[in-house]
Amino acid sequence: MFQQGSNKDEQMSNRNMIEGKVAVVTGAGGGIGRDIALAMAAAGARVVVNDIGASLTGEGLDAGPAQQVVDEIVAAGGQAVANTDSVSEAACGQRIVETALDTFGRVDCVVNNAGILRDRFFHKMSGDEWDAVIRVHLYGSFYVSRAAASHFKEQESGCFIHMTSTSGLIGNFGQANYSAAKLGIAALSKSIALDMQRFNVRSNCIAPFAWSRMTGAVPAETPEEQQRVERFKQMTPAKITPLAVFLASDAAAEVSGQIFAVRNNEIFLISQPRPVRSVHRGEGWTPESVAAHAMPALKSSFHPLERSGDVFCWDPV
Repeated sequence: MFQQGSNKDEQMSNRNMIEGKVAVVTGAGGGIGRDIALAMAAAGARVVVNDIGASLTGEGLDAGPAQQVVDEIVAAGGQAVANTDSVSEAACGQRIVETALDTFGRVDCVVNNAGILRDRFFHKMSGDEWDAVIRVHLYGSFYVSRAAASHFKEQESGCFIHMTSTSGLIGNFGQANYSAAKLGIAALSKSIALDMQRFNVRSNCIAPFAWSRMTGAVPAETPEEQQRVERFKQMTPAKITPLAVFLASDAAAEVSGQIFAVRNNEIFLISQPRPVRSVHRGEGWTPESVAAHAMPALKSSFHPLERSGDVFCWDPV
């Protein structure tokens, strides 16, 4: 039996929150994607469980992980179907959405969760390492979203939930490819929200903090890094699911274009870039006056070179 929610009454209400909707969850063979797929099914959705069954670096293929999640959902009384197409190709993105249409007759929600890592310090990063991560995260989010967008427009409803990361929103070492993709996803989500609001289509981002196969690759060599990993282990993928289910529901009709973060029992609304401070010079600027006036005036508002761990520096609540 599904065990979503903190008590029996909450479980009963969650069970009907997205009743009858059809959700596509990419990268749902394990980790956060698996828990979101299970939670969507527990809340009444029919689910397309997409996963190519690759390694953390995107190598190899295995239909087993997606089918195992489907089997869990079906055994608990839900409805689900497996799909093993790669999100990194446009034709595959179409087939992922077509799986929902062919099996369940519609699509209501896309959760862009699929991802890989190829961590490397920037001065050592290869073109292939850059391209592989960008294609899965950023291109993949575009391809699957674009495949669903026409159907959302026609039915005048639908929602996108994209997984971003504080590695992109704030920063991290050795992840230029991943950070660029994840910040790009935040911009993609906002653009979708703006372009499709007239069709009652919503688009939001979640930056998840959770111990999973991907965060399991985080270096843990120094005492500080080891302590950080231990904090991560407290944050299970299941902690992400209540927000994801809510965003997929009609209760979130007024929520679009936002970036959230989930960290154990905390939910954050993340800021989006806006002007912080300005300087003005009536006669215009020269390089010399920029150096003498503009930079000294703006410097007190510069953003420090922080990493995610510097900003989220307290233990998870």
